[in-house]
Amino acid sequence: MQPMARKLRRFVAVAAALLVMFTLASCMKSDSEPVPSPKEKRALIRFVAAEYSSETKPILEKLVKEFELKNPLIHVELQVANWDILDGIYTTMISKNQPPDLLNTNVYAHFAKDGLLNDFKDIISPELESKLQPNLLNMDQMNGTQYAIPYVATIRQLYYNKELFKKAGIAAPPRTWSELMEDARKIKATGAASGFGVDLTDNETQASLSYVFYGSGGTWIKGGQWTINSPDNVEGLTFLKELFDKGLTDPEPTVTTRDEKQRILGNGELGMMISGNYFASVVPKEFPDLKWGVGPIPVKDGEPPITFGVHDVLVSFRTDHTDKEALAKFLDFLYDDSSYEEMVKREGFLPVTTTVGEQLAGRDEGMKQNLKALSKAKFYPVQEPSWQAVLDYARKMGDAVLYGHTSPQQALDLLQQFAESKSGR
Repeated sequence: MQPMARKLRRFVAVAAALLVMFTLASCMKSDSEPVPSPKEKRALIRFVAAEYSSETKPILEKLVKEFELKNPLIHVELQVANWDILDGIYTTMISKNQPPDLLNTNVYAHFAKDGLLNDFKDIISPELESKLQPNLLNMDQMNGTQYAIPYVATIRQLYYNKELFKKAGIAAPPRTWSELMEDARKIKATGAASGFGVDLTDNETQASLSYVFYGSGGTWIKGGQWTINSPDNVEGLTFLKELFDKGLTDPEPTVTTRDEKQRILGNGELGMMISGNYFASVVPKEFPDLKWGVGPIPVKDGEPPITFGVHDVLVSFRTDHTDKEALAKFLDFLYDDSSYEEMVKREGFLPVTTTVGEQLAGRDEGMKQNLKALSKAKFYPVQEPSWQAVLDYARKMGDAVLYGHTSPQQALDLLQQFAESKSGR
């Protein structure tokens, strides 16, 4: 029995040792096996941007490339489109349920009304929000929701060819409608150029109407009610038609766009026109010998001077892949002082950030005055959800008014009725 007991004890000891070794080996194996790392979170940002000039696409492509190098998990799918086709591009994307994560546009309220947009208060960093110009930021809100943020801005002024003015015996730019009409007559009388450029194309009809609406003491909307066919506005459009009927405008207001008219002025075939402050950056590059000047938008005799501003915005659509953290990073990069300053200088815009505005104003008196004017300017009624529809309808008015099919009163009555129907008023 003793030999058997010894064998049993030996067997138990060996079994126990093997169990310990197996357990240790298992632990060692478990510890040595790599633990799967969490899956990397990737983000997609579809960014559809408006093409302002030949500079736009290379500026944004460079910016996106630099951003992706610093943020390899965020892919920015950039598409830059001319304003003529921009609406069609994003409308198609929305209809396919693939809207852009960021869209650079000039309207937003109808998207907001339809519940399509993100609230930027949930996206942008406190640092970015604090440096966006407050008056523009407020215009991009509806009922306390930040449906858009300002991207770039301009103010509109009268630009003129100094040599043509000298040839016509004009000492200073016109400030009133009567002076504008007389100066246009003098320029036409030289036989060298047309007097005053008017853009009633799809691009700028709403701008040309704004110049004479505000210049006559009128407006688009007041107290929440459309005032399109007010006596002041009718008088303004009647003045514009009178200029055309007397041959004092360029010959094709409904055909040649603002950008084309700028080239015509640079080429010495147009005396004056209203344009944005980008004129000073864009036109002299193409016409370096051009001697040009700038003055206020002419207004009805007896009316106070006006400043008219335009600002474009960014909106963010709700998508099935919206990544607010990625959007915040990209927007911080887009509005970074150095890159944003380079963009506005090359494109000829006014900055919408106070930081870049202060830097540029400190070096350029003209920029200082333009930014001061922007803070007091009149704008389109961008907070009205039916503005996009009204704008589209207004673009169709030019031919009918100028070529005698519809009187200014009839045209504005129709536009008023349309605006009220779209607004439910």
